[in-house]
Amino acid sequence: MRAAFFILSCSVSHYHSHIQTALSLLETYKGKEPFAVFIKKFFAANKKYGSKDRKAIAHYCYCTFRWGKAWAGKATEEKLLAGVWLCSQQTPGIINEMRPLWLEAATTMGIEPDTATIEQKLEIIGQPAYDTIFPWTKDLSEGIDSRKFTESFFIQPDLFLRTRPGKMNKVKHQLDTAGIFSTRINEDCLALTNSSNLEKTISPDKDAVIQDLSSQQITRFFQQVPKKDMASVWDACAASGGKSILLFDYLPSVKLTVSDIRASVLKNLEMRFHAAGIKGFRSFVADLSNPGRAIPDDKYSFIIADVPCSGSGTWSRTPEQLCVFDEERLLEYASLQKKIISRLIPALLPGGYFLYITCSVFRQENEAQVDFLLENYPVKCVKKETIIGYDKKADTMFAALFTTS
Repeated sequence: MRAAFFILSCSVSHYHSHIQTALSLLETYKGKEPFAVFIKKFFAANKKYGSKDRKAIAHYCYCTFRWGKAWAGKATEEKLLAGVWLCSQQTPGIINEMRPLWLEAATTMGIEPDTATIEQKLEIIGQPAYDTIFPWTKDLSEGIDSRKFTESFFIQPDLFLRTRPGKMNKVKHQLDTAGIFSTRINEDCLALTNSSNLEKTISPDKDAVIQDLSSQQITRFFQQVPKKDMASVWDACAASGGKSILLFDYLPSVKLTVSDIRASVLKNLEMRFHAAGIKGFRSFVADLSNPGRAIPDDKYSFIIADVPCSGSGTWSRTPEQLCVFDEERLLEYASLQKKIISRLIPALLPGGYFLYITCSVFRQENEAQVDFLLENYPVKCVKKETIIGYDKKADTMFAALFTTS
């Protein structure tokens, strides 16, 4: 009996140590940088934490962030533990030891704790309404189920690989050989757990591209553009070039121009293009939000703009944003997006196409920008879509294709 008590005490003490460190980090974090960067700096300065400690502490922090604006007056430890349970498919040991009353309540209600749904768990712990977790439901884009979207915050998204043309069998074999489990989603997409370590397993960008499932769906918009009208393409907010590589795989003869506001990002893009076998492209740094900053006078038959946005469709991956996001930032993003659009439309050739993309779920960044384009420029909308990913352990995005013809 004493030995069992000693083991239990040590286990609970271990949980408490991790919890206290997590609570300290949560109190210190102010949202000035991604939490992944913040916690990496913390562990770099505190070498005493082993890999299992780091993993547990980070997990506890992220589980707490997933409550967003809810339980504002609740003790953070309670939020942390509730978050851990909601984010677990099976009952974790920390809940067995520190909140057994929740499990007893589930049994009393005729619910098996290991298979309880998120909705059932919320009922058991007495969580307030869904809209206290994500309080901006009135601002959501068309077609988004606010309840399912909110529940997705408690589910870690998958890591998706888009295999390059003809590389599926090779990549699948490499993953299987390395003991990395993957699920084939379609003819060129694989889903893996988010923690999968692909280092030294695949040839990034040569054989496969790490690209979210929803982002891969942008090919459907490429298919709406006649290939003859892809003679000259400008990926205007190219970032690391994922959309350009996607387009290249769809149409290898494409002539690409890419730009971004950050020179360092374009340097990374050039390395990715080299691995992907993309040659003869043109790149330049451009601040499209500043009308006083000159850009080349070239005209293009197809312009892609994956514009800066709130990133709200990706908050299951960065749940700290649920806690630090200020609704007034939507006005800033919407204004920035209009400035970028206003610089790009004049660069279209007659009969050209313009593809507007965000990873946002907010109407103000999506449908409102479609209205802005239609009201201010001689374009018509060919296709628009909210690309739902929250029910597929993927991001949610928005895209709209326009033509001047």
